Amino acid sequence: MDLAARAILGKAPAVEAQLRGLASRRLVFFAGLPGTGKSLLVHQLAHLAAGAGRAVHLLQWDVARPVFEASPAGQRYPLNDGVTHPVIRKAAGLWVREALAAWDARHAGPDHVLIGETPFVGGRFIEVARPAEDRAEALLTSASCRFVIAVPSRDVRRFVEAERARRAADPRHPREREDAPPRVLRDVWRELARVTGRLGDDEYAPVVYRRVYETILRPRHVEIVSLDVILPIGGLSVYDFALDLPNLVPTADEADAFIASVERRYPDRAALDREIDGWWQG
Repeated sequence: MDLAARAILGKAPAVEAQLRGLASRRLVFFAGLPGTGKSLLVHQLAHLAAGAGRAVHLLQWDVARPVFEASPAGQRYPLNDGVTHPVIRKAAGLWVREALAAWDARHAGPDHVLIGETPFVGGRFIEVARPAEDRAEALLTSASCRFVIAVPSRDVRRFVEAERARRAADPRHPREREDAPPRVLRDVWRELARVTGRLGDDEYAPVVYRRVYETILRPRHVEIVSLDVILPIGGLSVYDFALDLPNLVPTADEADAFIASVERRYPDRAALDREIDGWWQG
């Protein structure tokens, strides 16, 4: 298990050392745009942590989201051209904070670690970045919790885009069919460029991207993982784990309940749209 992780990270010893340090934390969330290496880092950290004797749990947007969409209430809010409906995004955000507090209560021992992906862009799990008066806040601000911003170089980002196109045509894992295609990767960068006033800037800029996410995460403990080496992933799928890891997901009843909560809170859907559009604001 540990050898599988080392085989990939051997060309990036600084990244490997950083992940080994993170393996001792209780919660680690990888934040960032699609196509920045979050899923690969989750995969590697999960194996390193498990190899160190930790009981690993996962929180993944693309695993939790479909439960909301498939629930009876969620079927009223289908994907629009592959984009998650704002009601679903908000319901998932409300759910995730309660789910984290419940996970912490169920798995209080120091041997447990939760590793998650928190994209933030478009309001996807943005709630975990924002302070709130609830049971999850002490957990999210604790010294044992880290938010990690994966920052690829321009060359690595271009490689990821090309790899996404190849995997779409020849997937190694069923979940790769649902990965954001290169067109969407470029669209979310343009959204970030709009946030920073860099209109018309189609070229991914690592410094700008990092600055936006550091600003969003000011209330949290943050680390930066710089990815400037193209790692030899070969035939590996980042969704193919060497062991069966439990995922934090809602039940269908929970999904319905949180969707109903969003419907009550936002009778004017335009207000929700405005909030989602301003996802980067505190």
